[in-house]
Amino acid sequence: MFTDRIDAGEQLSRELAGYKDKPVVVLAIPRGGLPIGAILAKRLGAPLDVVLSKKIGHPNNKEYAIGAVSLADVTLSPTEHFSEEYITTETEKIRELLQKRDREYHKNSSPANLKDKIIIITDDGIATGNTLLSTVMLAHKQQPREIIVAIPVAPPSSVEKLRNTPEISKVICLETPYNFSAVGQFYEDFRAVSDEEAIEILNETNRKSGRS
Repeated sequence: MFTDRIDAGEQLSRELAGYKDKPVVVLAIPRGGLPIGAILAKRLGAPLDVVLSKKIGHPNNKEYAIGAVSLADVTLSPTEHFSEEYITTETEKIRELLQKRDREYHKNSSPANLKDKIIIITDDGIATGNTLLSTVMLAHKQQPREIIVAIPVAPPSSVEKLRNTPEISKVICLETPYNFSAVGQFYEDFRAVSDEEAIEILNETNRKSGRS
């Protein structure tokens, strides 16, 4: 159990201490990943940025992810099969939202250059891992030196999926409970983070470090 996202970020930062002052870029998945990403960026002396992606929901249960969309990629679960029309329609709707968010998050800055950098991708936790995998594939296209995934909590099956992904060099997950039903059950305080709060965290973190 984590007290809140700040506590989770502090615990993760200790596991990543060996990367301090190396050519690292921290990528947080909005919105819940931003408070954790800010801690990691501060502790490691690294810039903070976001990569935007969103899950494709099951047609009968939008909360259940059957895949994920980023601005450049679509990742689908190999065990789920739906019509091409449904996937195309959902992808177009999600991309429109992501493009709007991208303009908002990068209003005062340009996206970080990831080429030849050590990329640390973080979120407040994952369930299926499909959204995070979409982020990994997007980051991989920019030819980083390596990609590390650092998350507080995830079910064992999702961590195994990430560790079997060749584009990921290392997975750090603090808790891998078998009784996993939702990320929020492992936080005492799991209040929602708004887009406005997430954008302010991103801007303030980089402003304090001189990386606006």
